[in-house]
Amino acid sequence: MNKPLRRIAIFIGLLVLALLARDNWIQLVQADELKTDPKNRRVAIARYSQPRGNIIVDGKAITGSTDTKSGDFRYKRTYKNGPMWSPVTGYASQAFGANQLEALNDGILTGNDDRLFFNRTIDMLTGKPQKGGNVVTTLNAKAQKAAFEGLGDKKGAVAAINPKTGAILALASTPSYDPSSFAGNGKSDTAAWSKLQKEQNEDEPMLNRALRQTYPPGSTFKVVTAAAGLESGEYDLDKATDSPDPYKLPDSQTELGNDGNIPCENATVRNALRYSCNTVFAQMSNRVGNEKMMETAEKFGFNDKELDTPVRAAESVYPKDNRPQNAMAGIGQASNRATPLQMAMVASAVANNGALMKPYMVDQLVAPNLNVVEQHKPTEMSRPVSSENAQKLQQGMETVVQKGTGTSAQIPGVTVGGKTGTAQRGENNSENPYAWFISYAKDQDGSVPVAVAVVIEGSDTLRSDIAGGKLAAPVAKGVMKAVLEGKQ
Repeated sequence: MNKPLRRIAIFIGLLVLALLARDNWIQLVQADELKTDPKNRRVAIARYSQPRGNIIVDGKAITGSTDTKSGDFRYKRTYKNGPMWSPVTGYASQAFGANQLEALNDGILTGNDDRLFFNRTIDMLTGKPQKGGNVVTTLNAKAQKAAFEGLGDKKGAVAAINPKTGAILALASTPSYDPSSFAGNGKSDTAAWSKLQKEQNEDEPMLNRALRQTYPPGSTFKVVTAAAGLESGEYDLDKATDSPDPYKLPDSQTELGNDGNIPCENATVRNALRYSCNTVFAQMSNRVGNEKMMETAEKFGFNDKELDTPVRAAESVYPKDNRPQNAMAGIGQASNRATPLQMAMVASAVANNGALMKPYMVDQLVAPNLNVVEQHKPTEMSRPVSSENAQKLQQGMETVVQKGTGTSAQIPGVTVGGKTGTAQRGENNSENPYAWFISYAKDQDGSVPVAVAVVIEGSDTLRSDIAGGKLAAPVAKGVMKAVLEGKQ
């Protein structure tokens, strides 16, 4: 071969090697990056070329898919009663992505999860389109409906748990939104999304208040303080507490009183819960001390930054603080903050004789052929209070409902335990307070199938009428009744 031809051959050989190297680099190194590149429409087109799997409640799908019959993206997500279920499902949109259960279980729902490889292989061999699996939740449809309708046009949230397992039965938040309205990628979807973003600046309909919003828990936190007091051994349910009324906060000249003419001086723990005595529990928190109060609160789930349901809940906070602030935190004020889920966990642990189960809302992940891909196993998180003291707290909470501030939660023939709360809001309590209620219901067979927390953040109610017993307790009652009736 003459010299010019040899040079050309070498040059062509180098080009081939460069092409092979580049091809292998793309396939082995850049494949994932190119696959997830937002400019790669082929991936998105394939993603929406078949119906998405469903989210299941009580054996029925609360989601679906519809054939758009136009554009590159054939199928888009639909939701049944979207505003009621959006705090559970989240949204899945062709234009705006996904969140909550839709995002966390995207691989199962689209059929792309590696655990569905066998199903994908069979579909490929038989020429069938790829199918998504289903997400089976722990939710109770009747309880969710009772929660959502109970909140109505009020701004607030409900969380309900099965104390024995930690299964979340209801998770409602109002105001809400319909994820179907922006599930596609057309002009109407963009308009609906833009409108929702404007509403976000005012009423935050996309905020999951049950999981992601914290509030001062007010007097509902007195159950935690009572637990710390009983566990300390310095207090007992029906023993006088040697508490003055008013109570001067430690290291301070500020005197703390009680709301109304109620018998709080030297009240027992039972009566302090019944009448919701600020003075008794502020002094109790001070005597127990900030370190032990934090320890007890953390056993109930406070200060946990990674509480996943699987949707991550906001951190509820019991602060490390000075003595006067710790006294106020003991009555659910100061820097004390809690989500509705957290306060449902408090009621749940008491109802379950001191055992706190980890809350969860996905029971199973199921393949398209109905094989179970993943099964949740209930897990005990902690034991914040002994069985003996939990039963004493149950007696105290049941007194609250029988003849205390929570009588509006009574259910004929059912033993209900509860605690009301009206949490101060704004500088010098300048804004309307939050209305709280936490509770549980015992069935006639002695089981406790449900614990509930309700917070009313805002309503048209006159300030003088805002109280946990008036606003929040009836909502909790409706949820408890729905769960109990479902057992029959």
